[in-house]
Amino acid sequence: MAGVGYRLVLLLLSLPGSNSDEATFGLAALHIATRHERPIYLYGQRYMGMLESYLAAPLVGWAGPSWPVLRLPVLALYAVFLWLAYRLTRRLFSPWLAVFVVGLLALGSERVVRDQLTVVGGRPEVKPAVLAMLLIAVALGERRVRRRWLAMGVFGLLAGLALWSDWLIVPYLAVAGLVLVWAAPRDLLGWPGVLLVAGFLAGAAPMIKDNLTAPPGQDSWSVFQRISTRPGAPPSWSERLHGGLLEGVPLAGGLCPAAGCARWQEWFGPLYLVLLVAAAVLGLVTYRRAVDAAGRVRAVARLALVVGAALTLLGYVRSALSAADPMGNARYLSVLQISLPVVLWPLWLAAAHAWRGPAGVAARIGGTAAGVVLAAITAATVAATVAFVADVPSIRAEERRARDLADTVRRAGLHEVYGDYWTCNRMIFNTGEAVVCGVLDGNLTPGQNRYPAYWRRVGRAERPGYVFAAGSPAERRLRLLLGDQADAAVVAEVGEYRVYHPPIALRPWR
Repeated sequence: MAGVGYRLVLLLLSLPGSNSDEATFGLAALHIATRHERPIYLYGQRYMGMLESYLAAPLVGWAGPSWPVLRLPVLALYAVFLWLAYRLTRRLFSPWLAVFVVGLLALGSERVVRDQLTVVGGRPEVKPAVLAMLLIAVALGERRVRRRWLAMGVFGLLAGLALWSDWLIVPYLAVAGLVLVWAAPRDLLGWPGVLLVAGFLAGAAPMIKDNLTAPPGQDSWSVFQRISTRPGAPPSWSERLHGGLLEGVPLAGGLCPAAGCARWQEWFGPLYLVLLVAAAVLGLVTYRRAVDAAGRVRAVARLALVVGAALTLLGYVRSALSAADPMGNARYLSVLQISLPVVLWPLWLAAAHAWRGPAGVAARIGGTAAGVVLAAITAATVAATVAFVADVPSIRAEERRARDLADTVRRAGLHEVYGDYWTCNRMIFNTGEAVVCGVLDGNLTPGQNRYPAYWRRVGRAERPGYVFAAGSPAERRLRLLLGDQADAAVVAEVGEYRVYHPPIALRPWR
C-alpha cells in the first residue's frame, strides 16, 4: 500500500516528467476513444504494441488528455505486479522473503518509477503477465487448479498479449512456456491444449495480422533487429559489459540515482551474476532433493527465473545499445524485476541459516556477510529513492515550463507549428490537439513525424509558427532564413524556447 500510495502521489503531480514518446501513446488513446482508430503499434514503429493506449482510452476519452489520467492504468498494473510478485515469491520461496521483495519493489528511484508509471509501452504490462503465467504453471503442476482448461486458455492469452506488447519479454515467455510443458504435459493435449493455442492467437492477433500484411523488411522481427543495432564500428565487449552489467543492472534495479551510478554502486553488477549462479546451483539441488512432483515443479520455476534473467542480460549486453547510452537504455533491463526473488534467495537463505539452530563459525560469518549485503541493497535503494524525491522540484519546474510553452503557443493564436521531436507531440497532448506540430530536424527538414496527419495539417497552413530552443541548430537556421525579420517574427519567449510567427511560411525542404 505504501508503494502504491507513493506512486499515486507522483502520478497526481505528473511525475516523472512527460515527454513526446509518452505523448504519442496518449494521443493514440485519444484517437482510439474519439476517432475509433485501432492502431496496432506505436505510431511510426512496427514492433511495440499499444495495449497501454487501449487501457487508457476510456479514461482519456471521458476526462480528456492529461498525464495523471493517462497513467492511471499503469499504476493499476504496478499494483497487480506487486501482488503477483508476493504470491509467486511466497509460493516458490518463503513468506518473509516475499515481504522483503515487495518492500524493495515498493521503493523506487527515478529510473525504476519511470518504467513503472510512464506510458511508454510494454514493460508495465508484461511483468505481471509473466508472473501470472508462472503462477498458473506452478498451480497446474501442484494439482491445485479445478478448471485446468480455463487456466491453459488464460496462460496462452497472457503470452500472446505480452509478445504483442514488447518483444523484450521473449526470454521470460520462453522459460514460462517450458515450466508449463514440465508441469502439465498432459494438458497440452485435447481441449486444454487447443484453448492454450487459441488464447495465444487471440492475444497476439494484432501482431500476427500486421506481420502477414507488412511489406518486405517491415515485419516486427526485421524492425526490431534494426533498432537493436547502431551504425559505425561495434563497441568492444569491455564497453558492453561496463554499460550493460556495471551500469545497466544497478540502474534497472533502482540502486542508482538518475544522474548515474557512482563507482561504488557498480558492485551490484558482478554480484548479480554471482547470485544468479548461486541461485541456479540451489535450484538444481532443490530439484534433486524434491520428494514429490509439486516440489520439482517449484524447483523448475525457480530455475526458470534464473534462466530468464540470464537470457535477458545476455541479449542486452550483446546489443550495441548497452554501450551506446547505458543510462538511457537501462530501461530495457527493467524486466529483471521479475527475477528479483531468485536473485535474493541465496543471500536470504545464508542469512536465515546463520541464526537458525546450531550453526558453525563459517556459517555465521557467511550469514552475517549475506545480511550485510541485503542491508546494503536496501540502503542503496532507499538512497536512490530519496535522491529522486529530492529532485522533484526541478522535475516539476521543467514540466511547468512545457505546459507554459503549450499555453503560450495557444494564446498566440497558433494552431499549426513546426518544432523538434521532443517538443511536438508533448505540446499536442498538452493542448488536447488544439495545436498540432510538425517535426523538423536541425536543418529544418522533415524529422520523425510519427503521425502523418499532423504533418499534413501543418503543411497546409498558410502561416505556421515555429517553436525552437534558443540557440539550437534549427533556430539558427530559421533566423538565417528570416534575415532582418527574425526579431520581428518572435511572438513569445518561454524559458529556453522562442515562438516565431513569420509573415510567410518557410519550408526550405520544398
